[in-house]
Amino acid sequence: MKAHTWKRIAKSRPLYLMMLLPVAYLITFKYIPMIGSQIAFRDYVFVQGQWGSDWVGFDNFTRFFRSNEFARVLRNTLGLSLYQLIAGFPFPIILALSLNYVHSRKFKKSVQLITYAPHFISVVVIVGIIMQLLDPRTGLINAALGWLGLDPVNFMGKAAYFQSIVVWSGLWQNLGFSCIVYIAALAAIDPMLHEAAVVEGASKLRRVWHIDLPGIMPLAIILLILNTGHIMDTGFEKVLLMQNPLNIKKSEVIDTLVYKVALASPAADFSYSTAIGLFKSVVGLVMLVAVNQAARRLKQESLW
Repeated sequence: MKAHTWKRIAKSRPLYLMMLLPVAYLITFKYIPMIGSQIAFRDYVFVQGQWGSDWVGFDNFTRFFRSNEFARVLRNTLGLSLYQLIAGFPFPIILALSLNYVHSRKFKKSVQLITYAPHFISVVVIVGIIMQLLDPRTGLINAALGWLGLDPVNFMGKAAYFQSIVVWSGLWQNLGFSCIVYIAALAAIDPMLHEAAVVEGASKLRRVWHIDLPGIMPLAIILLILNTGHIMDTGFEKVLLMQNPLNIKKSEVIDTLVYKVALASPAADFSYSTAIGLFKSVVGLVMLVAVNQAARRLKQESLW
């Protein structure tokens, strides 16, 4: 058995060699750093190191759960993540379905280029564009409101607008790139199904409902499960760059709190920040497993 296994590996050695680099990346940057997560259970002191620091158990987690920030940052994080998930899930599917029925190749390529391009713009540049557009004195949005006889609005100074600005600007930036996988899935659907539907007199809407949507639904469910696993990730860089004292009530999330506790504070508390980050990861793992199990019970596609 072992000889057969080694012979099969030797036969496919180019594939195994190709795997070496990504596997090395995962081990180096994903698995080895997990060892450092233990400082969440210690009173970490830099000079004593992660193994020499005193063990305090769940004290750092208890401190976070009892803190004044816990309820607020958890509410903001879940609210923003769910908003992003709900708003961002259907639009790539709609765009992919729309492009799938465009006959003009030139128009289709143009739309794809226009929708893909924002994805490759730096987050810093995107935030700069948003700030310029929403500026209460010189911004294009407020200029348009002025033409309509309305008073200017300080969008970035109102906490109630923060999540909507983050979500819809993110949707604009990533919509085209997110629909690529759906376009690929639609291309894999047997054309004979559409030909038979056209012969039977089915409209485009019927073909979308009975052929295209069932064809991409397994992929959509898998992506939904994976996105649910990131339910506590809100896009740290963008949130931090758009954060200010006026919208902090809605803009303070777990990621920005970890950054401030660990790096932006003079008295850096690495144990406390690691505990907060570990709590976020555990919640994401629980959500991933729960949604995956729900998909299995509903007889849908699942990760395992």
